[in-house]
Amino acid sequence: MKFLLKPVKHRYQNWMDQWENELCFRSTDRIVRPFGYGIEWTKDWPCAQDFPFDGHSPSQYVVEVNRRAIADSERFFGYTKPESFRLDDDWLEFESPVRTPYPENNVVRARWYPARTGNRKAVVVLPHWNSKLPQHNALCAGLQRLNISALRLSLPYHDARMPAGLHRADYAVSSNICRTIDATRQAVIDSRACFDWLEQQGFTDLGIIGTSLGSCYAFLASAHDSRIRVNVFNHCSTYFADPVWEGLSTRHIRESFENEIDLETLRKMWLCISPPSYWDHFTAKKNHSKFIYTRFDTTFPVHLSREVIRGARRYKWKHDVRELPCGHYTMGEFPFKYITGYEICSFLKRNL
Repeated sequence: MKFLLKPVKHRYQNWMDQWENELCFRSTDRIVRPFGYGIEWTKDWPCAQDFPFDGHSPSQYVVEVNRRAIADSERFFGYTKPESFRLDDDWLEFESPVRTPYPENNVVRARWYPARTGNRKAVVVLPHWNSKLPQHNALCAGLQRLNISALRLSLPYHDARMPAGLHRADYAVSSNICRTIDATRQAVIDSRACFDWLEQQGFTDLGIIGTSLGSCYAFLASAHDSRIRVNVFNHCSTYFADPVWEGLSTRHIRESFENEIDLETLRKMWLCISPPSYWDHFTAKKNHSKFIYTRFDTTFPVHLSREVIRGARRYKWKHDVRELPCGHYTMGEFPFKYITGYEICSFLKRNL
């Protein structure tokens, strides 16, 4: 029987890889942008304000700033709560506590899906990189029908937050080292500010759902915010640098890096936005997590996802795991999108 199954398994994997490539490269507008350290983006970071860029090489400076950010991550991901929130026609808007040179990116927008009957359960939904409206809206509507309110956040540099002249959310993840860190810090802080609004509305049972890049953001937020009780990490990876270096959809970014730095250096320069840097913080929160990953993922390679699961077991996190027989992009296709939706919704219904 094993001899019969091996050819079938091999053909299935080849078919899945072909499907992943087809879906990934439908996008023909990826741009190889110049490599840059982006030191100017550090000026408002708490860890850089008492450590000016003076006499250091850019690489040394960024690595040291990362070390300081991790050592005092409560300040690095800390913020002043927004003074006001505006809800109009189920769109929540507020000023981001993180200021960037792009006015449109400084206004946070989130689509609100209130449960039909009042209760205290709500989740913040963080979509994937380069997500567009109405993606993830169906998930939010499903949660709404299950009597769980959902707030879908438009990530930094996405949707209406995208600066003029861009067609992709290139400033969220790019070959500009510190701009990518700043975008991640902003996403985490904007997510936490969403929980401020939910608290103001009387919600007490709070969770977070993150997909792909949104999964990284969700982990960092949960590690630094004790209000989050339940997490869903849909696609998961370890160091921020690794899927960028190895992933199918980020080959254009790696092309910018290859003549400048290696993977080990990139890991160090993005260490402050990498989940393993905060596994101790996350452990202390004692919340419940669901990890979903895919066996044929070429964007978040499966060995990185399985390393996360090994970490969860090693740290004894309360967690559930689901491995799906598809890839990163094919998860959004029939029938896998329905399986994923069921896994997310049923977990939240039971545990939130």
